[in-house]
Amino acid sequence: MEYVENKEEECAQTLGIFKDMMKYSPSKIIGMIGNTIVIPIYTNLLLPEQYGLYSLSIALLSFLCIIFSDWVGLSGLRFFRKAQLADDLSQYLSTLVVILGTNLLMMFGLCAIFQHNMIPFFKVNPMYFWAVLILIIPVAVRALLFQILRAQIKPISYTCSTIFNQFMTIGLSILFIKTLHLGAMSMLLAMGVSISITDIILMFQSNIGKFFRKPKLSWGVLFPIILYGIPLAASSLSGWIINQSNKVVMNSIKGFTDVAYVGVAYGATMSILMTLFSIITVAAIPRIYRIYEAKIDVRPIISRFAGYFLLVALPLVTVMALYSTEIIKLLANVKFMHASILVPYFAFGTLFLCLTDYTTLQYHLANKTWITFIIKLLSGLSNVSLTLYLVPIIGLKGVGIAMLTSNVLFLLLSLIIRLPKLGFRLPLKQILCILLSGLPVCAVYYMFLKNLVPLSAGLQMSVLMVLFYLVYYGVNRLLKPNGV
Repeated sequence: MEYVENKEEECAQTLGIFKDMMKYSPSKIIGMIGNTIVIPIYTNLLLPEQYGLYSLSIALLSFLCIIFSDWVGLSGLRFFRKAQLADDLSQYLSTLVVILGTNLLMMFGLCAIFQHNMIPFFKVNPMYFWAVLILIIPVAVRALLFQILRAQIKPISYTCSTIFNQFMTIGLSILFIKTLHLGAMSMLLAMGVSISITDIILMFQSNIGKFFRKPKLSWGVLFPIILYGIPLAASSLSGWIINQSNKVVMNSIKGFTDVAYVGVAYGATMSILMTLFSIITVAAIPRIYRIYEAKIDVRPIISRFAGYFLLVALPLVTVMALYSTEIIKLLANVKFMHASILVPYFAFGTLFLCLTDYTTLQYHLANKTWITFIIKLLSGLSNVSLTLYLVPIIGLKGVGIAMLTSNVLFLLLSLIIRLPKLGFRLPLKQILCILLSGLPVCAVYYMFLKNLVPLSAGLQMSVLMVLFYLVYYGVNRLLKPNGV
């Protein structure tokens, strides 16, 4: 199929993406703030062992959601526009609900059969294992409804629901920890209550009841969803192996306390950064799908927004890596200071992982998500192997090196494996501007390092960020890049 450039449509959709970003940004920015404030709250309310148990429970929750539920919502987003154009939304959405319900029943059946294998593997108390399984029900419903809101392009509804969900969870967690004295279980209970209430709100916002009918299941509807979704689930599982399996490995080698250090570093980097960086992708991807369905070349717009991502992400991640100790001192209880060892690795690992949202978009557009699965799996296996090898030798730092290496490998493979007429174009002029702008920032950081300019760590970070964007503005005006 031939895809042609359409500058007029491209400009219209670019403007639409920026407008959607403004509408989605409150949920993401407030979400980032929420993810930031939970670290000092939870690390002060919980002992390291309990925080480690909570982190491991969330890793288990993520593992099961990837296999049984998340891919259904993502498939719903991918084919929503096609079903809408065919005036077949009722049949389509009803089919998604049936698939999700069937998957959850299958999950409970398999977990009941293999619980004696799964519980020792994750090294988690059976009570927590079954609590996580029950929690998956509202989480799965929320994931599907959030994707439907994205497909309907209802950013304000999405934003309000996200903010409500997050802060209700935080509030209930504090209440339950202080009153029920159940430790990590209090947080899982708070999540279950807040997400269930959010699900009810989302049902009204998405108006899914209007569309739901008794589905007439047919391979014409099921096959594209399964063909797209199953490899997507497999690739997401590989992503879990890259970024979350280290908690399971650390628990088997060191115990819950070291899992807590991994969890705090994860919360101080990935949870915060991925929420912030997703402002671009959550707005851009649905419109990119629309451009692609209109048979317009999507490569220029993907490259442009990848450049915007790097402009935001690279300086922020660099500053976080340089001031990792100060960041953990600010965010976490002193009991968790060892987590600062992991911050530079997790911060840059997050940057490379988020960049793959743009480099792998070609596989999603072409419905070849099995390619994403293969390269993620290879990267994930490298992470597990390196973690098992390095942790006994160099301790906690081995987790960070393994995570960073596997994400770099994932990015490189996605750049090498290119599809015809969809291959990712590097925003080279944008990258050049960013690198040139970083040179004077490096000189100022050297002066801070040698204490030639005595400022507090917070002021130093602020000065470096402001200086970078001032220099970037000048370099950008000088070079006038038109490539992104």
